[in-house]
Amino acid sequence: MSATFSTAPRVLTALPLAIDPDEVLRFQGYKKSVDTPGPEVLAIFDEALALGRGLVAPRAVVRWLAVTRRDADTIEAGGVTLTIPDVGRLWGPIEWVAAAVCTIGDGLERRAAELWAARELPLAAMLDSVGSGAVESLAEYVNDLLCQEAIPLGLPVTNRVSPGYGRWDVRQQKSLFGMCPGDAIGVSLNEACFMSPVKSISLLAAAGARAKVDHYFSQCARCWMPDCAYRRMPARKTVHR
Repeated sequence: MSATFSTAPRVLTALPLAIDPDEVLRFQGYKKSVDTPGPEVLAIFDEALALGRGLVAPRAVVRWLAVTRRDADTIEAGGVTLTIPDVGRLWGPIEWVAAAVCTIGDGLERRAAELWAARELPLAAMLDSVGSGAVESLAEYVNDLLCQEAIPLGLPVTNRVSPGYGRWDVRQQKSLFGMCPGDAIGVSLNEACFMSPVKSISLLAAAGARAKVDHYFSQCARCWMPDCAYRRMPARKTVHR
């Protein structure tokens, strides 16, 4: 492998997070272009979004590692083995993996809990959805950043995956945290492999000269990089504020 990344964990703070309103409403059960929230819902949405923007503290820790072994269902890097069903077919011949842990902190979830306790249920539920939308946008931003770092090295970056999604066992959180511990940004993992703060996402992406960029590579639709050689579709929106 001629192209190289720094393999030290890096903490990212003061990230330019843009919260996608469609994503927030999706967590409320509204389907884009199908369901139209009424004025009362939109008023609660506006209040929760304004409140949430003052409560989020987006930060992430990321780490690139060279792949030392891979086969149909496993990747080894940094002395850690990850078991991800069908990853060899989905990602192809990868040379690097990037592990990351992202969080918006616990300020929003604490305020949502206070609202629940005060029986302000619609606002509490909407604020919780704002938090879910915010951390999802943060994970997309980090994935974009990984793409940006790989482009000068001539390497395409795969879609991101997370333990607990698809067929990747949530217990693999421990292995991913072994690659990229979350304690640097205040994220811990309990015995059931759930993260605290709750509004946190761990992820894995990969890079390689012949890595597969899948047809559902949705990052391209809202990535801010104008001259990416691997762009699959025009940008429609961005997670970059």
